[in-house]
Amino acid sequence: MANYTAADIKALREQTGAGMLDVKKALDEADGDSAKATEILRVKGLKGVTKREGRSASNGLVAGKVEDGVGTLVEVNCETDFVAKGEKFVELAGRVLDQAVAVKAADNEALLASDLDGKTVQTVLDEANATIGEKIELKRVARLEGDTVVSYMHKTSPDLPAQIGVLVALKGGDESVARDIAMHVAAFSPTVLSRDEIDAETVENERRVAEATAKEEGKPEQALPKIIEGRVNSYFKDNVLLEQPFAKDTKKTIAKVAEEAGAEVVGFVRFKVGV
Repeated sequence: MANYTAADIKALREQTGAGMLDVKKALDEADGDSAKATEILRVKGLKGVTKREGRSASNGLVAGKVEDGVGTLVEVNCETDFVAKGEKFVELAGRVLDQAVAVKAADNEALLASDLDGKTVQTVLDEANATIGEKIELKRVARLEGDTVVSYMHKTSPDLPAQIGVLVALKGGDESVARDIAMHVAAFSPTVLSRDEIDAETVENERRVAEATAKEEGKPEQALPKIIEGRVNSYFKDNVLLEQPFAKDTKKTIAKVAEEAGAEVVGFVRFKVGV
């Protein structure tokens, strides 16, 4: 019988993020030596990296940082919430975020190929994949600049790391109004900054749907143009940040709130884990 305790199993699980049975097998094979068991988990895990490629990584976290008017946001995914809240995974995501800031990464390819302590970020993720025994991947990264940039991280569950992350960039204004807008973005999930970013085909399709729905509801022909326009405007309010009613004062749009603060919203990013 290998010489290890339940406390040793717990410590190795927390250190590596590996499953209970995998940890026990590794400790058995290593005769209770934690360092050897860690190496065994790595070696066996690397063999399984390819097998895990097709598995779904829909848990994880979002992390953000703002330095010198530049905001960076990353989403790092794993398979289970157990791993997502583990110290090793959170630390790994922090390293990925710091690297994204350091190399000014604005896309996955550049970040994954960059050098982190003598290895590419992709290699670092593969090694974590091996040790932890779950598929771990960088889902996306974003970079945003402005006179005023803030980040806002929101936990959807108190025992998990942030599942929603937002960056907001303003021209003018201050951090207070930028943070209010970032919290609004987290709650109301706009998809674009202005209606100009929605392509004409999408708008036309919304008009067709609105017209067909109104006719199906038996609305009078003479009322159709106003009804259609109202429903298309509702679509814009659902998706366009500047046209959304402000969460703290629904009588004002986000554009109006920014204007009153002497600011202009020039960009935003919203990540939600698994979406």
